[in-house]
Amino acid sequence: MKGVSGGQRTDSATRVIAASPQSLYRAFLDPEAWVKWLPPEGMTGHIYKFEPRQGGAYGMALTYAKGDRSTHGKTSEDTDVVEGCFLELAPDEQIVHLVRLQSNDPAFAGEMKMKWSLSPVPGGARVTITCENVPEGVQQEDHNAGLQSTLKNLSILVE
Repeated sequence: MKGVSGGQRTDSATRVIAASPQSLYRAFLDPEAWVKWLPPEGMTGHIYKFEPRQGGAYGMALTYAKGDRSTHGKTSEDTDVVEGCFLELAPDEQIVHLVRLQSNDPAFAGEMKMKWSLSPVPGGARVTITCENVPEGVQQEDHNAGLQSTLKNLSILVE
């Protein structure tokens, strides 16, 4: 699902994962799990701050694979640095956080709200990620591919 409202783009992706909402929720609270599933294909992650509580902050550097010259980092040549805060943690149901991409390019400026919803379904849970106020510099096709890749990584980790 994709949409634009008042100049603000919303991107979303959904995947049914063969794991309980409880198992999935735990993967959101564990920084070691985050660096395994959150970075999309072709990137690795390093967490330098992680406070998984309402109002808690986090910081993460996402680095593109060495030798990949098809994409460039938004913070440096090969890295995207993101900082954010947890707005809502509803156990086994939802995680909402704000994300700020560190970049000198105004096309990537602003705060994006990310809402992860966990809904029980037969055999597992439906995970939906909704990103509101996506910066205009983030290409929609690339972002959607990244969201799908992240959901696949989460599935691999918890299934």
